[in-house]
Amino acid sequence: MTAKPKKPRSLSKSEWEVMKVIWDIGPAAIRDIYAELSQKHNWAYTTVKTLVRRMAHKGWVGHKRVGNSFLYWAAVPRGKAVRAAVKEFSRRVLEGALSPFVAYYVAENDLTSEDITQLEDIIREHRKGGGTKK
Repeated sequence: MTAKPKKPRSLSKSEWEVMKVIWDIGPAAIRDIYAELSQKHNWAYTTVKTLVRRMAHKGWVGHKRVGNSFLYWAAVPRGKAVRAAVKEFSRRVLEGALSPFVAYYVAENDLTSEDITQLEDIIREHRKGGGTKK
C-alpha cells in the first residue's frame, strides 16, 4: 500500500511571496530566488534560505542537489495553491459562504469589463451545471 501524499500546510504571508517568485522563475537556486525577492523586500539572504527550506519541509517546494548547491521548484501548482487558500479562507472566516467575499471584492475594487465578463461566464457555466461539485 502506498502512502497518501501529505497535504502541504498553509503558507505564511512571507512564504506566499517566495512561492510567487518560484512560480514565476521556475526551478532556481536560493541566490536566484533571493535576487528576485531583494528587489521588493529588504530580507537577508539567510531569511530567504530559511523560508525556502521551511517550505520544502512543508511540501510546497521540491529540491535536489546540483553540485554543491540545491535547485528548488514549486511542488504545488499556483492554481491549486490559490484554490486551496480561497477554500480555507472561505471555510475559516466566512463559514463556507463565498458570496460575502465576492460582494466585498466587487465593491472594493475597480473591476474591468473583462473581470465582469469573466465573473458572468463563471456564473453562467455554474447555472448550466458545469460548475457543480460531482
